[in-house]
Amino acid sequence: MSEIPCEKNAELRKKIVEFAEVLKTEAHKLGDHGLDEHDFYQSGLFRGTIERIRGQFSASMKEKRDFVALILSHMQDGNFIADWGSAGEANRHDYYVELNSGRTAIIELKGCLDGNNTNIFERPPHADEFILWSVCSNPGADPRHNVWSGIHTRLSAEMIDRSQRIDGLVVWDWICGTTSRRCPKLDLDASRLTEVGQYVLPPPCIYLFPGTVPSPRNNPKPKVNKLSDVGILEAMHACFGGMDQELNHVEIEVAHKGVETVRTTTITRGGVVRKTTDPTPIRRS
Repeated sequence: MSEIPCEKNAELRKKIVEFAEVLKTEAHKLGDHGLDEHDFYQSGLFRGTIERIRGQFSASMKEKRDFVALILSHMQDGNFIADWGSAGEANRHDYYVELNSGRTAIIELKGCLDGNNTNIFERPPHADEFILWSVCSNPGADPRHNVWSGIHTRLSAEMIDRSQRIDGLVVWDWICGTTSRRCPKLDLDASRLTEVGQYVLPPPCIYLFPGTVPSPRNNPKPKVNKLSDVGILEAMHACFGGMDQELNHVEIEVAHKGVETVRTTTITRGGVVRKTTDPTPIRRS
């Protein structure tokens, strides 16, 4: 049982580890730096170069934003949504979507969900719906670790501690369905792909969250949203050929245990519990 159907490509991960070792020991042979092996590694040139590359990959959001723009434009062209736009740098969220129902959905764009950036979000007052969208462009990342880290360790704690309501989560990017991240949804029907621009994509992984904020005294086990409650997720599900048995339902139960607040997170898919945890304390740094 797992929190998400896909899993990391173990063979690719092995090759990444092996190549990293080669790079660490053979990097001094690359380029025209004029240093011998000892001076090369002592100079800090190698470490500085690695940090620069790492920073460039981490900081660049252009490819992620281009991907989201293609998806939302495709949905608008197919009349699954009425309109969409960037929220601009002045806002704490990334996109607004006008749904065919007249409701306004707000999208907050995130990375792989295992970092502190996942904790930074604020549901705006005008949002009828508020979702997070994880675009994890690292082929070597472990989607199962990232999803559980994001949902249980980070998001459930933020929802309870800051009374932030999140209606749902989408985990989906251009690596999905490639050799880097095999998609089990395609195993029985490889035709379940949608061409959008330069990408060929399987249906997204959708997570429905509680419809109200969990509270130990007043709302210890809130009811999870239905798909029809979250129009932006319903539109994605329809546009990209999702099946109802693939929807993930995230149940969060919260209680007091002595002086601590604890929560239990359970992910159900296709009527089967895929991942759950014992009551876990919420600890803020």
